[in-house]
Amino acid sequence: MKGMDAKKELQNYKNIVDRKLAEYFAKRIKEAKEIDSLAVQAVKNIRDLMLAGGKRLRAAFMYWGYKAAGGKDDDKIIEASMSIELTNIFLLIHDDIIDRDDFRHGVKTMHKRYEEIARIFYKKTDPVHFGDSMALVIGDMAAAAGNEIIFNSRFPPELILKALDKLQDIVSVTVGGELMDVVFEARRKATEKEILKVHENKTAKYTVEGPLHLGALLAGANKKILDVFSAYAIPVGIGFQIQDDILGVFGNEKKLGKPVGSDLRKGVQTLLITKALENANRQQRKWIQDMMGNPNAGDRDIEKFKKIVISTGSLAYSKDFSQKLIRQGKDAIEKSDIPKNAKDFLAGIADYLMNREV
Repeated sequence: MKGMDAKKELQNYKNIVDRKLAEYFAKRIKEAKEIDSLAVQAVKNIRDLMLAGGKRLRAAFMYWGYKAAGGKDDDKIIEASMSIELTNIFLLIHDDIIDRDDFRHGVKTMHKRYEEIARIFYKKTDPVHFGDSMALVIGDMAAAAGNEIIFNSRFPPELILKALDKLQDIVSVTVGGELMDVVFEARRKATEKEILKVHENKTAKYTVEGPLHLGALLAGANKKILDVFSAYAIPVGIGFQIQDDILGVFGNEKKLGKPVGSDLRKGVQTLLITKALENANRQQRKWIQDMMGNPNAGDRDIEKFKKIVISTGSLAYSKDFSQKLIRQGKDAIEKSDIPKNAKDFLAGIADYLMNREV
């Protein structure tokens, strides 16, 4: 299965999961009617944000983790894999508040939706605070739903307990990475080692290793398979995030669904920025430091930043490093003795992540 086939496989899985999610939300909206119209609107807003985009990469990793560990019941794991997507949307809703993002997948973020509602209907309140407050609570609602899906999944109780334990662990590690991210942004600098640790916790363990382990645990996997997945997931996940940060500067704005250069404008520490600062001359370094966290940086500034990133060798370094890590993860999976179809998917996804444009 080549990279393009894995991409197709991922798209097929997304279609299946999105249909299940639509059914799930229809049921949740009915239940929310018993609570209040505000709860109904909240569930609809979670649904709209979720179904607006997202590759369902985590759900697919959960499915293939299950299959690779010998799992046979596709229906059960497809239903259970919605849990990691709801956990993801909970973290993203909160993340969008932290990042002050107005859009996600080309639609308004949760806090922005409610801020606009406050501006129209609740003129005596602080609209930004109202938007943030509503988004925090709605994020919590999505978190509870993520747990509930695993709790009510049709697996043996002892496997459900292991999976729930793992899900809490995934959230704890991701939150640890987010804490570091917020602090590094505030202090306006981070070392390469610190950035890679954030990528490990916020991306590799959360997006790749965690879902693979979740699926494998629901198939009753042993430690040997979990270790194989870790050897694949950590380098692939870090490489994927470095690649993501490169696309955030050099990618296509339409495909990204958000403005290019937003990391620089927000002062987010990335390997691209750290390496550019490390290799820049004094004038370039001062210019980058002045631009970091400047929300008013214009298109011309982003173009200048791109030139500095290229001339300092930061782009080449980041690209090479990302590709090396993804190849390392791919080698680990190819040397393993997991079933061929799972091996092909995971190797193909590594290729897709290495060469993607969005």
